[in-house]
Amino acid sequence: MERAAPPAQLTFQPADAEGFAAAVNASAPDAPVSAADLHRLDAARVPGEHHTRRLAWEGGEIVGALETELPRMDSFEGWLQLVVHPVRPEDAVREALWAEALATVTAAGAQTAVTRVKEDTPDLPFLLARGWQEHDRMWPSTLDLRTLDFAAFADEEARAREAGFRLLPLTELGPWDEAQQRRYYELTIALLADVPSTRRIEPWPFEVWQRRFGNGIEREGLFVAVTPNGEWVGTSQLAQPLPARPGSLHNGLTGVLPAWRGHGLGLALKLAAARAALARGYTYSRTSNHTGNRPMLAINERLGFVREAATVTLVRNVDRRS
Repeated sequence: MERAAPPAQLTFQPADAEGFAAAVNASAPDAPVSAADLHRLDAARVPGEHHTRRLAWEGGEIVGALETELPRMDSFEGWLQLVVHPVRPEDAVREALWAEALATVTAAGAQTAVTRVKEDTPDLPFLLARGWQEHDRMWPSTLDLRTLDFAAFADEEARAREAGFRLLPLTELGPWDEAQQRRYYELTIALLADVPSTRRIEPWPFEVWQRRFGNGIEREGLFVAVTPNGEWVGTSQLAQPLPARPGSLHNGLTGVLPAWRGHGLGLALKLAAARAALARGYTYSRTSNHTGNRPMLAINERLGFVREAATVTLVRNVDRRS
């Protein structure tokens, strides 16, 4: 579809983390980011990795923000991600922001553009009408850890213990040297292979994982299920602080290897990680699950996670002739 040209007075200028976070929060106050979040992500980028972060100005007013980068979740060959935040809701501004972001990833050599929008925002119908297609959906949800009734799950936790499993943070499983990191990485990769996403997840190479995840993570929140013979068979990751949401941690991957399911380890791991988070002073757990991940969604529902509007992943083939 023919795209409207940006208004002549609309200009795009590089943004620092502080200015970009302020614009994003003005656009989406219910989904805040902080400069600290952005600095952490920047520190984890590989040298030479594509990344732009800009503000859109009309006259002396900031009307939007846009970012282009390698996607963290959909890290497929030839994919680049667009993140667009209209500060002013007019269609002309929205059109100009998306056109500029798409032009940026096109110039960077993308074969597929990917973005994520909330299902209850104007961006979803706007993009679907302009050639984007739905690729996947995830449900974000939040748990107030202070409301978690641990006693209600005592019997299930006891079952895991009586079967000889230990649920331990990585801080109690030896030094965080490269051998230990590789062991945890291999467990993570095996678990990711079984996540019910639309397209099989492409794991990061170890060196990229180490840079993005392994360095600086709060290992007190990375729990591992250990069998009686010392094998690592599951994990729950409640370890990444969210500076824009004080008291909150991101709950990343939770999973158990197929051969070891049926012992209640997924639930027990999440409970162990929640206890540790409370002991460290955190009060909220935020997570996001693929809509087809019925087992984990069921566990989260039992624990009391409150589901929000879905996040929709959209993709579009890039025509570099346009």
